[in-house]
Amino acid sequence: MDGRDLVHSMKAVGSAGAAQGFRTVRAAWRRRRADATGLPSRGVERARVPGAVREAEPGPGGGLLRFGRSELRILVTVNGAVFWGWDGAGPEPSYALAGQCPEPDPRAVLEPDKDGGWRVVAERVTVVVSRHGGIEVQTPGGVLLRRDLPPRWWEPVEGGPARWMQRSEVPADARFFGLGGRASGPRLRDGVYRLWNTDPGGSFGPGDDPLYVTMPVQLVVADAATHLVFHDTSWDGTVTLREGEEGAGSGHDRAGTSELRMEGGALRCWVMVGTPARVLMAWAALTGAPALPPAWALGHQHARWGFGSEREVRRIVSGYQERGLPLDAVHLDIDHLDGHQVFTVDRDRFPKLPGLAEDLRRDGVRLVSIVDPAVKAAPGNAVYDSGTVEDAFVRDASGRVVRGVVWPGEAVFPDFTHARVRAWWGRRYEERLAEGFSGFWHDMNEPTSFAAFGETTLPRSARHALEGRGGDHREAHNVYALCMARAAYEGLRELTPGQRPFVFSRSGWAGMQRYGGTWSGDVGTGWPGLRASLSLVLGLGLCGVPYSGPDVGGYDGSPSPELFLRWFQLGAYLPLFRTHASLRAGRREPWEFGPEVLEHARVALVERRRLLPYFMTLAHLARRTGAPYVRPLWWHAPEDRGLRECEDAFLLGDALLVAPVLEPGADRRAVQLPRGRWYDTVTGRAYEGPGQVLVDAPLSRIPVLARAGSVLPVRGADGGVELEVWAPARGRTGMGLMVADAGDGWEEPETERYVSRWEGRRVVVGREGEDGVGEPSHPVRVRGLAEGERQM
Repeated sequence: MDGRDLVHSMKAVGSAGAAQGFRTVRAAWRRRRADATGLPSRGVERARVPGAVREAEPGPGGGLLRFGRSELRILVTVNGAVFWGWDGAGPEPSYALAGQCPEPDPRAVLEPDKDGGWRVVAERVTVVVSRHGGIEVQTPGGVLLRRDLPPRWWEPVEGGPARWMQRSEVPADARFFGLGGRASGPRLRDGVYRLWNTDPGGSFGPGDDPLYVTMPVQLVVADAATHLVFHDTSWDGTVTLREGEEGAGSGHDRAGTSELRMEGGALRCWVMVGTPARVLMAWAALTGAPALPPAWALGHQHARWGFGSEREVRRIVSGYQERGLPLDAVHLDIDHLDGHQVFTVDRDRFPKLPGLAEDLRRDGVRLVSIVDPAVKAAPGNAVYDSGTVEDAFVRDASGRVVRGVVWPGEAVFPDFTHARVRAWWGRRYEERLAEGFSGFWHDMNEPTSFAAFGETTLPRSARHALEGRGGDHREAHNVYALCMARAAYEGLRELTPGQRPFVFSRSGWAGMQRYGGTWSGDVGTGWPGLRASLSLVLGLGLCGVPYSGPDVGGYDGSPSPELFLRWFQLGAYLPLFRTHASLRAGRREPWEFGPEVLEHARVALVERRRLLPYFMTLAHLARRTGAPYVRPLWWHAPEDRGLRECEDAFLLGDALLVAPVLEPGADRRAVQLPRGRWYDTVTGRAYEGPGQVLVDAPLSRIPVLARAGSVLPVRGADGGVELEVWAPARGRTGMGLMVADAGDGWEEPETERYVSRWEGRRVVVGREGEDGVGEPSHPVRVRGLAEGERQM
């Protein structure tokens, strides 16, 4: 056990509490014994490289290259994505892909290249393979974007999965993003990043890695183009990154490097090239469109571990109502369960839960339930008894059901990698629906099992179905939460076919956006935790997960009034806007921090409510295009190196630039502006980009700037939709989109496209249609006009 595992284990024991202490010691020994007997020894290994190319077999979209000791399959699909797999690996089966592999591009042809190599030329990319198995990804003009050196495998002589290593080079100016939820991002500096979903066992900060959502997905941004690379294996591994340097040493550039080391699984890779928007669209086409949240899930949500009773929930909701604060959902943590057992209710604390849910819903407030995967291992527990009959639980190598320790005590774990088990688990949500819950919050699903030492998860030797292929936890661990989310999402589609499910999950993997979103997990209370919150949301969005957000205020501790307010102001502009705290933490209701904070928080809540039509539009656009709601400043200008370095501000869609205050005592802050004119949305002052400006950031607000020409759908004073138009610069035009959806059904509302332009001294706004530009469908309010100028 290394020092990192020891730290995680000690945190887990502390989280579990003294009553669980003996169980965690026993569980740790049980896990160690299971792996000692259930995992084969690697023994002597032999190294292997591909060798020299011997022959080529062209095929649709690419072909097959046979080397002396391996073979390489290359495929370019119709949407421009490139796949390659070694040792006979194909695109399927895959937990990441939304369905079948896209069709090959018939125009992409495998042809001989110089020096005995081969290449595939496609419309958006050229792939060049050297005679010894190196792979280059180039732009159509021949500019190098990525060079993969020949891979290396280490194979046990007595058989078993091979470890492998892939070292890659990128241009000196390139910068790395992605790899799932990383607290130190969104830009990933030099270092080692682990690919193993991990519960840190308590609150975390920017220096903690890995966390709950890890993915072998890198977004690499360089002057020539952006590319996304995905190594489709769910095994444990590490990525070592080193940024390049231009003019290093004797004046020559030093390439950036990425070294991926995996403990098993196939070596197969996808690459997508283009602008950030095009790359994320191709990624969504491959791995699935993001789930569309119901409209209410884009409002403000309040949670706490420790509400304790129906009476306390009613008190909190009344506190919001009495103070005129918008509230859309309340989340119930494990203290509402009977002995922390999943799919139960503590009837002493919540004697009439359906009635509570009905009362809250009449006031526009939904109830959301926590759901953990661990099932208390006790006859008489309905879920345990049902799962035993179904043979639903993970077993060890000798055939015994694996037991761990989680909040309810001794627990067993469903094998979500089996379709039959997913269907069984999905039906369990009928009980939650009957209790009045409208949404579901998956926790502890890395999966976590408390242990006094060693890893806090299932034995690596635990057996899983893996869709009938069979395997162990080394392969299943990282996709466990993804499969649990799938079980819930598909079960809810069956149980409530007319409603969009609302599911968000602490852990997950590539493709998790198909079933919902995620949140930060137990981010530490402090200014570093606030900064980490933004990093996580930005990084996850660049991995194709657009719906996420932090525990506003931090999970533990008691934030100062200033820290809470700055966190709350940031949260108001993030997709998942949720306050949450642990059992032992301070309160998170806005009125608990004094009258000044309350009034400033009210402004943030009212503004979030006003922007809900814009958030709903961004949700639909994310589903249709893969573009995240929250985008880095370089989204439209990745070649702007100044924007690439900016990590303390973001774009909300195309129209707004949000610059949160991430340091104590600040009442002004520098903001890096992309090209164009930007308006301070409070003062109306105009700034010209590109460049850096100093803007006011009083305690009452964080800077938010609107792009000139933008047309934003917002909620008007009468509750209807209004178009807020920011005057374009003279001689220029602007635009905006709106998708009208105020419900939670499956209708496909049309996308309304609006354009803004100057006519003389007036700003004119029109709606584009098949018959040209017509009158807007909603009232228009133009902002950013100088004296004497008018709107029309």
